Amino acid sequence: MAFEDLDLNEDMDASPPPEKRSNRTFIIIALGLIFFALIIVAFLAAYALYYVPRQRQNQANQVATVNAQNTEVAMSILSTNIAKSFTATPEATATSAPIVEGATNTPVVVIPTNTLIPTGDPRTATVAALFTQAAQVQQTLVPTTTTTALPTTGFADEVGVPGLIGLAVLLLIVIFFARRLRTAR
Repeated sequence: MAFEDLDLNEDMDASPPPEKRSNRTFIIIALGLIFFALIIVAFLAAYALYYVPRQRQNQANQVATVNAQNTEVAMSILSTNIAKSFTATPEATATSAPIVEGATNTPVVVIPTNTLIPTGDPRTATVAALFTQAAQVQQTLVPTTTTTALPTTGFADEVGVPGLIGLAVLLLIVIFFARRLRTAR
């Protein structure tokens, strides 16, 4: 092709090029994504400010409970060791009452009685008390379940009905905007 064949005036006489389409759809989608990101950031902040401190407090309470139980067990072991080191006192011997001068001549009948009541070995009582305390602690640690108790797992138990309604509304809004964008073309 030679330079003589080119008509440079042809482009000058043509009408101006058509206007470009606006980027309104892109801007709407971009703003929607920014709004969605801000909502996610707000939920993350609420999670960090509300749920995490409660979870840490519950863990601290559990640690305190375990420490209290360990202290109780240590105290019971100490009581057991003290009871093991117990030495029995010798039995009481019968003594005669002193005679006071000038006493009246009243006949006194003396009947010997056993005033010492056998109580058994104190170590046995301590062991029985420790078993009772251990059973009480175990009852408080192991929750009893009944047949009427419902499980508390799943999405609805954690989020609840308001969360489900909110998600349904959000999905309806997404559907509405998707149809709107499709018909705008």
